[in-house]
Amino acid sequence: MVIDETRCPCLSGNPYGECCGPLHRGAAAPTAERLMRSRFSAFALGLPEYLLLTWHPRTRPAALELDASQRWTRLDVLTTTSGGPFDSQGTVAFCAWWRSDDDRGTLEETSEFVREQGRWFYVDGVVT
Repeated sequence: MVIDETRCPCLSGNPYGECCGPLHRGAAAPTAERLMRSRFSAFALGLPEYLLLTWHPRTRPAALELDASQRWTRLDVLTTTSGGPFDSQGTVAFCAWWRSDDDRGTLEETSEFVREQGRWFYVDGVVT
C-alpha cells in the first residue's frame, strides 16, 4: 500500500494522496491524461480492479491478471489531444518503462479515451 505522502508512481511530482490516490479511491479524473496517469499508477501498484473499472465496457476484458514480476518504473506523457474537462474524447501518447527480474523495456502507446456521464474511460490503444 502506498502512503499518501509518498511521491506518486505516475511521476507527476505530486504526493500520491493528492494525485492518483483520490482517483484510486473513486474520484472522477478531470481529464483523459489524469485518467491515463492513474491507470499507470494502478499498474505500478498492482490494482487490476481499478484498471477494469476505468476501462470502457465496450472494450473491457472479462478479467485482468497483472504480472507480479513486472514493475512499472517511469512514465513520460508525450502528447495529448483534446481530453480536457469539457471534451468527450481524447488521446494520450505515452512511453512507460518496466522491468522484471530478467528483462526491462518500454511500452509506447497512443491511448483513446471517452468521457461519459462525467467519467473518463480508457477505450483502447495503439502500441507503436
